[in-house]
Amino acid sequence: MQEQLDGRRARGDESRRAILAHAIDIASVDGLDGLTIGRLADAAGHSKSGVATLFGSKEQLQLATVTAAREVFVERVIAPARVRSERGLSRVSALISSWLEYSDERVFRGGCFFAAASVEYDAKPGPVRDAVISASSDWEDYLSLSIEHAMTAGELPGLDDARQLTFEIVSFLEAANTRSLMYGSAAPYDRAATALRSRLSGLGADPARVAEIGRVPTAS
Repeated sequence: MQEQLDGRRARGDESRRAILAHAIDIASVDGLDGLTIGRLADAAGHSKSGVATLFGSKEQLQLATVTAAREVFVERVIAPARVRSERGLSRVSALISSWLEYSDERVFRGGCFFAAASVEYDAKPGPVRDAVISASSDWEDYLSLSIEHAMTAGELPGLDDARQLTFEIVSFLEAANTRSLMYGSAAPYDRAATALRSRLSGLGADPARVAEIGRVPTAS
């Protein structure tokens, strides 16, 4: 009996992951409000009742989608940066580069999932907005902490406010994401990289470390 239960649970988890992959893709283009159980069932090739059983309600589906998108973001942006860099300015440069390639490669069909969700939910209080804020805040907190390590190491002698630089970096990255989607061009990513290299250089960063900022092919 236990083996049967374990098998059902494993199949249920696999179905949930597959359905959420479709949910993220849909929501990145049409928004979380455009995500319905019926539409997702059609896209994933499951019955509407089956999807409803897995998620219960539209809000629960939206929250599960935000959580799944958060996991993908960590996997594609933060984890690779940690592998290929040490703490400090090198980590900051790697995080910027990872974010640029994550958006450029359309890990989510509609570009950065959280950039889109932030705009969609900036004035809509509730659990979904709270989840989007939590995920976005975790990313910015980690980036800010990495900047603080660089400051402590004396790698950014002209900087006295890590949060201010975090705000500027995120603003450049999200602007590049939006303009790339709008114009169907990768050029905004290169312009954002140029702007951020210039900003960090102006803060006294090592030119060799700053030069690392740019889109990095996944295979590298």
